Amino acid sequence: MSFDKFDFNININKALEKSDYLRATAIQNVVIPLVKEGVDVMAKAQTGSGKTASFVLPILDHLVDLGYDKKEKIKVLVLTPTRELTIQVAKSFEQFSIYLKDKPKIVSVIGGESIGEQLLQIQKGCSVVVASLGRLLDIIEKKQIDLSVLNYLVLDEADKMLDLGFLEQLDTLLEQLPKRRQNLLFSATYPQKMLQIASKITSDPKEVSIDENNIVDTISQRAILVNKENRNPLLQHLIRDEKLKKVIVFMANKRSTDNIATKFRRYGFGADSFHGDLNQDERNFTLNQFKEGKINILFSTDIASRGLHIDDIQCVINYDLPRGIDDYIHRIGRTARAGKSGVAITFVDQTSYEHWKLIEKRVNISLNLEQIEGFNFDATIEKKQKGQPPIKGKRKSKKDKLRELSSDNMH
Repeated sequence: MSFDKFDFNININKALEKSDYLRATAIQNVVIPLVKEGVDVMAKAQTGSGKTASFVLPILDHLVDLGYDKKEKIKVLVLTPTRELTIQVAKSFEQFSIYLKDKPKIVSVIGGESIGEQLLQIQKGCSVVVASLGRLLDIIEKKQIDLSVLNYLVLDEADKMLDLGFLEQLDTLLEQLPKRRQNLLFSATYPQKMLQIASKITSDPKEVSIDENNIVDTISQRAILVNKENRNPLLQHLIRDEKLKKVIVFMANKRSTDNIATKFRRYGFGADSFHGDLNQDERNFTLNQFKEGKINILFSTDIASRGLHIDDIQCVINYDLPRGIDDYIHRIGRTARAGKSGVAITFVDQTSYEHWKLIEKRVNISLNLEQIEGFNFDATIEKKQKGQPPIKGKRKSKKDKLRELSSDNMH
């Protein structure tokens, strides 16, 4: 459906045209009218669905209607779990406000960069603050931010913030906010803790759930059986044989990403690693190299599974399986964004077979397990061995263990 129906400011429509945003996605069609209506929203939507624009566009449109004070006050606070998502959301605000006569000032607040400079930008006045959770809490603790006239509180990738202890810090944040505000929550999942957060933040929210299959259907998913020691040569073969030009390869840990990126550079590939131990300048440099096509393979931990919007990622490869089901969805969602198609390939070895079958079951997929000629697979699958069941009445109590320890210490 066309964006014309939303009756945005003419200069926002001009920015949409410049960015080749021609038709609204499913979540945009539902969420934009709700934001314009002024109600709280609790949306369940996967990465790549266009959810960022679903709140950025109507918020900008409302800011135009409100007009701008000589010294801007913070009217919009967007919270994200990662630095990369913070930067990405801030860029979206800038992208769609480019033609506005009075552009709102947008400040990104992230760790890894000078807190003094960020405080200075806030104190000069701004309309929009996009912040990673940890750094915002640091600034609140210093009493250096005024959120008393806030109109919008947005939580993007809210479920991921649970891992950062957000529920425990929530009261500290809410004390700084006016009671009358519009609250917008976006999350891929809504576990019980997420519902607790929603109940504290929102008031009679409209619930929106976009059919996940509509998103996943644009991704061609493949699973390949391969011995663990053959994953490296198989990856080289796939990239060369299938002429993959822009690829994210997900690894289990930081050390692995560094090691394999170094090896692939020796093989003649344009490759680099991306993980949480890099400082912000290093992260930005690596991502820009990848976006501009100066490298075509990004070996990454799960830090890249959320919040990165990079156009035309041709393929995502799970070199190591993700720990959780949600991580699988987020990883493969790096490709086939905004209605485009893409490929997701998962390597399955002897030790990960059982975990892969669990992922298939939870995601409700059933893939043909391929075998690639020249990369023979040892068909012996390692099944997890269950321990012996406990013998009733034989297990030592805590008191017994303490008595034994006390007795040992006396001898």
